[in-house]
Amino acid sequence: MKTQTKHSLMLMLCAFIWGTAFVAQSAGSGMGAYSFLAGRSWLAVLVLIPTVFAFDAVRKKQGQPYGWPKEKPERKTLLGAGLVCGTFLFAASAAQQIGITIDPSTAKAAFLTAMYVVLVPVFGLFLGRKGSAQLWVSMVIAVAGLYMLCMKNGFGGIEISDWILLSCAVLFSFQIMSIDHFSPLVDGVRLSLIQFIVVAVESSAAALIFETPTLAEYGANFLPVVYCGVMSSGAGYTLQILGQKELNPAIASLIMCLESVFSALGGWLLLGQNLSMRESAGCALIFAAVLLSQLPLAELRRCKKSA
Repeated sequence: MKTQTKHSLMLMLCAFIWGTAFVAQSAGSGMGAYSFLAGRSWLAVLVLIPTVFAFDAVRKKQGQPYGWPKEKPERKTLLGAGLVCGTFLFAASAAQQIGITIDPSTAKAAFLTAMYVVLVPVFGLFLGRKGSAQLWVSMVIAVAGLYMLCMKNGFGGIEISDWILLSCAVLFSFQIMSIDHFSPLVDGVRLSLIQFIVVAVESSAAALIFETPTLAEYGANFLPVVYCGVMSSGAGYTLQILGQKELNPAIASLIMCLESVFSALGGWLLLGQNLSMRESAGCALIFAAVLLSQLPLAELRRCKKSA
């Protein structure tokens, strides 16, 4: 199997896992949002610990640097990166789970969360990055999709769960930009492990303060918590690391966009959730905006000129 095809299939599997994780989150929406997040995050930590050792073994075999940073400044950078990225991930994931707890529609949660793909380049403008006509057109399409999906009775019809899920997309944008900033400076797998430890600690503290988690509650929601922790947070992240290696970033982003489609299909097939024609049109517009924001149009134009 060609390397490009193999890596594309890895990302396709990752998108499937992350998409169906919305189904598990919806199925587990009967328990407290922070309690659910704490359970899945501690499981993710348990999965990522052996993942770190596995990546170290591969690097050692290939003669590449491995292990924890030996210099104090490098350790400080790694811990700081984990704290920043983990806190953003905690805030974004908590908002997502709270939104799903209020409104368990997997399709709406996935497509609203997918707005981060469009928001990241928009927020990048404030960091001095260049914008483009492609970006603004994708934003207009995304806003039209939001109107169709959320504002059934005009601008006053948007629900509290929609606002929470939109804030989740904003927070995920910040988390992705922080990952983008720190990932060239530190080991990616260790950064993932530390950020999930941060999420696990912060969500556990929030659960103890705002909720009353019980073993019976975790027992009743065992499968959703395990699926999200082991498959979505643990295996999904590992597949993303492996899949994005040596693959065109634009192609990788386009494949990952399928996460929202798998979520909608999973909600329909497994939970019997249906969307109205208006909501379906809104999802389609948001998906089109996400795709447009990731298409390498400038690169294609350069290729045509050089041909």
